[in-house]
Amino acid sequence: MRELAVVTGASSGIGREYARRLARRGTSLIVVGRREERLTELAGEFPDVRVTPVVADLSGSTGIRTVIDVIGDQAVTMLVNNAGVAHYGPFADLTPAHATELIGVKVHAPTLLTRAVVPGMIARGQGQVVNIAGMIAFSGPATLEQVGLRRSVYASSLAYALAFSQTLRAEISPYGIGVQALLPGVVATEFHERQGMDLSTAQRMTAADVVTASLRAIELDEGVTAPGVEQDHLLQEVFNADLAAFGAQSAELATRYRE
Repeated sequence: MRELAVVTGASSGIGREYARRLARRGTSLIVVGRREERLTELAGEFPDVRVTPVVADLSGSTGIRTVIDVIGDQAVTMLVNNAGVAHYGPFADLTPAHATELIGVKVHAPTLLTRAVVPGMIARGQGQVVNIAGMIAFSGPATLEQVGLRRSVYASSLAYALAFSQTLRAEISPYGIGVQALLPGVVATEFHERQGMDLSTAQRMTAADVVTASLRAIELDEGVTAPGVEQDHLLQEVFNADLAAFGAQSAELATRYRE
């Protein structure tokens, strides 16, 4: 069976690099983004590969439905949920439109696109889902002084991607389906520039290295991939602590809350 991958946010950055890497392997592609000229240019780079550009805004139900309709009953072997938008800023200043856009792109779209392809993957007994989040998913306990950025909704959306990936992996991996949460740090793409942030002097990983890590981690059957974390045992320590807290719950009221 010829492989078919769906890559969202393929107009630039990590998504574009992911699409290029898969196309070089001969994988057919459905590439999704807001900028038609970028998608057309990407398709033109690989005349011998079937590349279907889909212009869609994934912040709303119409764009999500457009992608699902294009997928139809095609046998998708890989889904890369990469589309992103930041909208950093104080929560009280975050407009309802920006909040809706952020949640749509980072929560609704990955959930519904994954739902569209997973039943077929289960039926065929193979498939791979990659949800691209970021290390900010771990920053919930941080103070404002430690992170310097006000981005509560954005951080929460990445934390959702992490928990969604981990719980989904536990559920569908017995059917032969891989699920990976990919958590890069700061990456040298247009992402921050579009938010008006100048990170040109900051140390940043390349999109190519992020994708290299993701593809290698798939081979290693790694569920959570942090390309810039050398001491990977730190991730497992976080997850072990999560499970310890989860397992420590009781039906009895904790002593500290008793009068």
